[in-house]
Amino acid sequence: MPATDPDLVRRLDAIDAARAAGTITEHSATTMRDWLTAPRYADFAGELAGLIDAGRWQELDDAYWTVIPFGTGGRRGKMYPVGSNAINDRTIGESAQGLADYVRRVLPAGETPTCTIAYDTRHRSEHFAKLCTEVLLAAGFKVFFLRGVRSTPELSFGVRFTESSCGIMVTASHNPPTDNAVKVYWAGGVQVLPPHDKGIIERVMQVEEIRREPFEEGVASGRVRFVEEEVDAAFVAAVLEQSAPGPRDISILYSPLHGVGATAVVPVLAGAGFKQVRLYGPHETPDGDFPNVPGHVANPEVPAVLEPVIAAALDAGDDLVLASDPDCDRLGAAAPLTRADGSRWSVLTGNQLCSLLCEQAIAARAARGQSQPGDYIVTTLVTSGLVRRVAESHGLAVDDTQLVGFKWICSAIDRHGPERFVFGTEESHGYLAGTHVRDKDAAVAALLMAEQTAALAAEGRTPHELLDELFCRFGCHQERTINVMLPGASGMDRMKEIMATLRAKPLAACGGREVVRIRDQASLTTWTPGGDPEAYDGVKSDLILFDLAGLPEAGSREGGRFPPLGNAVAARPSGTEPKIKFYLFAAAPPSSYADLPGIKESLRNQIDRMEADLRALVGV
Repeated sequence: MPATDPDLVRRLDAIDAARAAGTITEHSATTMRDWLTAPRYADFAGELAGLIDAGRWQELDDAYWTVIPFGTGGRRGKMYPVGSNAINDRTIGESAQGLADYVRRVLPAGETPTCTIAYDTRHRSEHFAKLCTEVLLAAGFKVFFLRGVRSTPELSFGVRFTESSCGIMVTASHNPPTDNAVKVYWAGGVQVLPPHDKGIIERVMQVEEIRREPFEEGVASGRVRFVEEEVDAAFVAAVLEQSAPGPRDISILYSPLHGVGATAVVPVLAGAGFKQVRLYGPHETPDGDFPNVPGHVANPEVPAVLEPVIAAALDAGDDLVLASDPDCDRLGAAAPLTRADGSRWSVLTGNQLCSLLCEQAIAARAARGQSQPGDYIVTTLVTSGLVRRVAESHGLAVDDTQLVGFKWICSAIDRHGPERFVFGTEESHGYLAGTHVRDKDAAVAALLMAEQTAALAAEGRTPHELLDELFCRFGCHQERTINVMLPGASGMDRMKEIMATLRAKPLAACGGREVVRIRDQASLTTWTPGGDPEAYDGVKSDLILFDLAGLPEAGSREGGRFPPLGNAVAARPSGTEPKIKFYLFAAAPPSSYADLPGIKESLRNQIDRMEADLRALVGV
């Protein structure tokens, strides 16, 4: 469109007027002008022109105020047909093109690059998967494509199974229905890590032209190979290698939350011998709108999401409720408090499941006769200290120094040696046993939970009663995560302000407990109040953690510097959503069963006070 085109001039003037009036940001104005005039955005200029003519300035400002980041694992955000800060054909195409350019640069000369691609039930997921395929074909790739919706862990498995150079999963995990994303995996099936993450990001940001070769031409030439049948069977078989002998006589109600879980959890439980597994009907149909989920956010971390499933299980006399998020890499669970008829049910938190499944993974490995000296588990800096206490009671080594994000756990698996890896876990409902994938896996977590629940049922107990036993043996641990949503440009500024405040004026106390140690992962320094900072080894990240007084130190973190989490507060901006997360931890020494109810109440009250102090500090 020539610069003298009166319609173009009118729209450019409208952009300038909106900027002058403060309706849109400077970045939005500059980027929108570029999208109207630059040849590389020609396919989107017409759509943008129509939105300008309609006066959709708020939507356009949201879509253009920044460039949606290609983070260390991929690109995630709200879908919108145009915009640098939205998921659309341009931003997804840039992501695939940047990945292709980087892979070709680092592969040995003459080696054909390969990629495995899968997608979930979200809107436009299949479209984006085929778009990525077309970009990779034009770059000379061979693509292993899984037709039909599949789980994220199966994609990780598929990358390993096909020995691909990389992998792409189209999913926004548990984000709202408006969102979508691409997750990028490297050879070996782990999400991209340094130095490849930064290399890919640089290439994505440099993309000018997006080159494509038609999907059907790739199929016809054999450069697109459909692999879902062989990968499905091999994936289920690999998960079942983590099974252990034992009772199977329980009834399970499972919700895929309108996602892909029926392709993974259901065949795994059936293969393990669980004959009484039912899908929760209102959540059974794959649907990117998640219509029957409270708030339409299909996140098993949210107890309200499981409430209708629990009600149905209570009516039917089931023993266990399981739910996976839309791409089936996170698992939620609920169970009755006791085996008595009419017992009240309760949702298990992510941290509680971390400890229970750690206990089960260790027991299952022993039952299979695979335990060996040097076995270890891996978890994160902000996962319950109870996990380490459980693992160490069985003689396992523990690495609980990993950053938030399961790729760091998986990186540790390869660094420490996969042959001795037993279990990896993080508080946000991510769990892995076995080395068939390099990501969290709801299918293997469901297997562990089902086998543990069945074994407990045969003893007349429930998972909640086992959890109480762990509390009595190792100390009661209570945790809470607070998510403070801060959308938009102002929200990003507010997140930075909160973190800067916590560093400039560190907490002296929280919830009535004195701060005894501060750890700043951004600078990799630790200090006691009034003391000098000391450096420690690790990977830098925007996280700050305050250890509080009140629980004697026990055990030692890898390297011997830090105790397991007891009473503590941590703050971290999310890497995938516009929010800041506060992690609250309270713990007590071992106790008797008689004292446990009072201890739980005391710790919950302590966490309430900690939350109140934090909210007052940051004004949220």
